[in-house]
Amino acid sequence: MPELVVIIVAAVSAIVGIAVGFVARRIVATSGVKHAEHYAERLVAEARTKQKEIVLEGKDEALHLRRAAEEEAREQRATLQRTEQRLLDREEALDRKIAALEERDAALADRVRDLETEKSQLAELQQRQLTELERVSGLSVNEARESLIGRIVDEAEAEAQHRVREIERHATEEGDDKARRILTTVMQRIAADHTSEATVTVVHLPNDEMKGRIIGREGRNIRALEQATGVDLIIDDTPEAVVLSGFDPVRREVARMALEKLISDGRIHPGRIEETVAKCQSEIEVVMRQAGEQAAYDAGVPGLHPELIKLIGRLKYRTSYGQNVLDHVVETARLAGMLAAEIGANVSDSKKGGLLHDIGKAVDHEVEGPHAAIGGDIALRYGVSAVVCNAIAAHHQEVEQESVEATVVQIADAISASRPGARGENLDNYVKRLDDLQQIALSFAGVERCFAIQAGREIRILVRPEDIDDIASSRLARDVVKKIEEQLQYPGQIKVTVIRETRAVDYAR
Repeated sequence: MPELVVIIVAAVSAIVGIAVGFVARRIVATSGVKHAEHYAERLVAEARTKQKEIVLEGKDEALHLRRAAEEEAREQRATLQRTEQRLLDREEALDRKIAALEERDAALADRVRDLETEKSQLAELQQRQLTELERVSGLSVNEARESLIGRIVDEAEAEAQHRVREIERHATEEGDDKARRILTTVMQRIAADHTSEATVTVVHLPNDEMKGRIIGREGRNIRALEQATGVDLIIDDTPEAVVLSGFDPVRREVARMALEKLISDGRIHPGRIEETVAKCQSEIEVVMRQAGEQAAYDAGVPGLHPELIKLIGRLKYRTSYGQNVLDHVVETARLAGMLAAEIGANVSDSKKGGLLHDIGKAVDHEVEGPHAAIGGDIALRYGVSAVVCNAIAAHHQEVEQESVEATVVQIADAISASRPGARGENLDNYVKRLDDLQQIALSFAGVERCFAIQAGREIRILVRPEDIDDIASSRLARDVVKKIEEQLQYPGQIKVTVIRETRAVDYAR
């Protein structure tokens, strides 16, 4: 019973609770709905207010844009109106110009017609004048034209020749003065000895009995000596002397030294001859190397290849026209260095070219060809620069000079070789050079006589005045100079003087 009551009470309590909860929830819900309705009404009112504001702002913006568009349209219309007005003004100006041009064209056409009329009248008048001139002068138009052209050509040639003479005179005066100063300075600074040497080819004997000992039994001593040295021994009636003959100056020097040692020693037989010649060859190699080193030192050219040093030393026993070639190349190197310093050229290359320019003479009896080309090939083989090799090969103008240093070497070589006392010249070569000079001068038309004077340093040419005038005399001098330069080899320079003489002769009776 009590449990039933509890259940009933619990059920009633639950029902009552449910009813109370439902009523409370309904009350709460009703209150929330009303609150939401008030909030929604407020939002709607605010939205409507905002909408009105946005609409008003849009209307203001649209009005502003319309006004801006209308203002821009007005400005564009004004610009178009101004552009149109300018175009109209330009079109009117072009119309005026076209009208003026048409008027000018018409005037020019009239002027052209007038000019054509005047031209035809002038042509007719010119033809009448030419006819009258032909009648008066007795010359046709072509003859008169040729005569006039000839006169103009003669005048132009005379004027050109006068200008050429003036230019040559100024160039010669200035060039001679400058060259004279440079060469005088260089030659004063070199202050070299002018003595010349000759290779000794005669061995003096203490007595004539020594000739028999040199010849030996059945000539075996002289054959052994000639075979060992490569030099011919000439034993003739010359008292107390033996002549050594050979193309190689070094072999000739070896033979001289060996023969002198054999004569001094007194023991002359084939075995002793071979031993002495071998010893002299070793000594001469040392002497040549020392001479080459000393020459390079004296010339101020360091760093040369040992083979070049040896070849330079061989020049100690070589002469050219009585001038010792080793002394000549050293002097040329010094002159070339000073000339290069004076004119601003490369001093080192000029000195080296001067020292090596005759290196080909050391082997020219062994190698075929001119010594300048041989020397250039040798220098190139031992690593000498191309500029120096060209200076060596071109110092006799057998190849074209490619640098100012080559010209400097050529000038230095000419100074060393051609100044008084430096070289001798045999009579046959001297006479032949004079004869060649005269034959070159006589080969030109209008030359009457010529004379080579001043030991071949000057040639004077007498021309026929009726064949050669003053202008042609100047041309003849230049032509003779050019032909001499092309055909002859000579030291220094040759002066060419053309003499034209006119004589008037009459007799009083």
